[in-house]
Amino acid sequence: MIPLRLVIDTNVIVSAAIMPEGLQRTVVNIALAKPCRFYVSESILEEYKKVIARPHLKIDRSSRRRLLDLIADRSHLVEPTRLPVVTSDPDDNKFVECADAARADYLLTGNQRHFPTHWKCTKIITSRQFIEIVAPHLIS
Repeated sequence: MIPLRLVIDTNVIVSAAIMPEGLQRTVVNIALAKPCRFYVSESILEEYKKVIARPHLKIDRSSRRRLLDLIADRSHLVEPTRLPVVTSDPDDNKFVECADAARADYLLTGNQRHFPTHWKCTKIITSRQFIEIVAPHLIS
C-alpha cells in the first residue's frame, strides 16, 4: 500500500491537544499510524512547541510533552526550500514549503482561507474533509 503523505497545520495540532476525543486528534492519530507518513520541518516543530505552550490554551505540560514527543518520534523531517509566498498569511508558507519538499498528498488545516486550494500535487483540506476521504465511517 502506498502511504498517504501528510503535513498538518498548527491549528489542527492545538485542537488535537485541547480535545483528545475530537476530530483533530483522530486526524493526528491517523497521520501518525501506518500507512500514513506525517511530514514536518524544524520550523514547523518549533511552531508546534511554541503555540501549544501558550498559557491561555491551558494544555497541561505532560499532555503537551506526550503529544510533541509522539510527533517527533513518528514524523518524517524534511528540509524545505524557500518558495514564493503563496499563502495569505506569510507565516503559513512554511507548511506549503514542507508539503512541497515532502511531495505531500494533503496539507490539513483549519484555516483554508489562508491557503490556496492546492499546491502542485498537494490538496489543502480540512480535518473533516480528510476523515471523509480516509475513514468516512468515523463521522457521525
